[in-house]
Amino acid sequence: MVLFLPKLKQRGQLDPMHMTLCSVGSRKNNAQNDFGSQSWGLFAPNLSIYGFDADADACDAANLDLEARQVNWTERHFPYAIANRVGDATLYVTGDPQCSSLYPPNEPFLNRFGGIRDMVQLEFTVELETTTLDIALQEQGIEAIDFCQIDVQGADLQVLQGASHLLAQSVLGIQIEVEFSSLYLNQPLFADVDQFLRDRGFVLFDLATARRSRGIVQSIYRPGQLLWADAFYLRDPLQAPTEAFWRQPDRIFKLACIADVLEFTDYALELLQYLTIHYGHQPEYNFAEAIVASLGEVTELVEVGLENIPFVQDLLPFLPQPIATP
Repeated sequence: MVLFLPKLKQRGQLDPMHMTLCSVGSRKNNAQNDFGSQSWGLFAPNLSIYGFDADADACDAANLDLEARQVNWTERHFPYAIANRVGDATLYVTGDPQCSSLYPPNEPFLNRFGGIRDMVQLEFTVELETTTLDIALQEQGIEAIDFCQIDVQGADLQVLQGASHLLAQSVLGIQIEVEFSSLYLNQPLFADVDQFLRDRGFVLFDLATARRSRGIVQSIYRPGQLLWADAFYLRDPLQAPTEAFWRQPDRIFKLACIADVLEFTDYALELLQYLTIHYGHQPEYNFAEAIVASLGEVTELVEVGLENIPFVQDLLPFLPQPIATP
């Protein structure tokens, strides 16, 4: 549940912020890929979403759908095959198009698991031209991205390798698909992606894991082999050493908002409290009222008494009036 953003929006504290998202592998095959209709929509109309996918037809369909819906945010999808270089590549098209990849599927391994054989079976190959995310964004006049979602079936590290400028200049959070076994031949695995992102100042916050079973019998506690996951990485400007660039209050505030959207509520609260205590003399960074009002919707905290919580007591000097007790 998003906890703080509704109160921040109600108080106008989101008004100066513009949130920009990038989705690589942006084929909209389910509601989870429609970011603007999720909690990200709280930033609308100050919300921009840019999608990149090798399937030009999928991009056209997404753009036509957005136009028909007349959404109140900016969103556009572009037909680019994103990798780590500009050049020719082979796309391996599978039975389920969303499983297609720049790497050939590891069919002997995947066929050992139920329910995915037809999805990953190689149907045919297509030759295409790849480019990097840095170049694609430059060509479209997009200067900065705050949050990046990447799902390109094994080639996710290639996307990161081709986004060095973007990662160094603006990205605060990343959601990226990672694999723990070679679902595609010669693909990078989670350890490779994790090391790459840690070297660039990102911290792993969570894994939304996917398991697959080899047969009809499985344990309740070990329901199949862990094969892949969506990994969530965020920056941690409060951790030393961190470049001063990422410790600027406007970036920390945006990071707190991203954390709240992703339901890392504790981290969002920590960042908002930090900003209030260290920059609360500036009205735009005094979030005490929004924090207290949001926590006031948590029944367990109200029963304890918000004014009795040490965390909240630190915010009392920044409140215009004492906390009302029921």
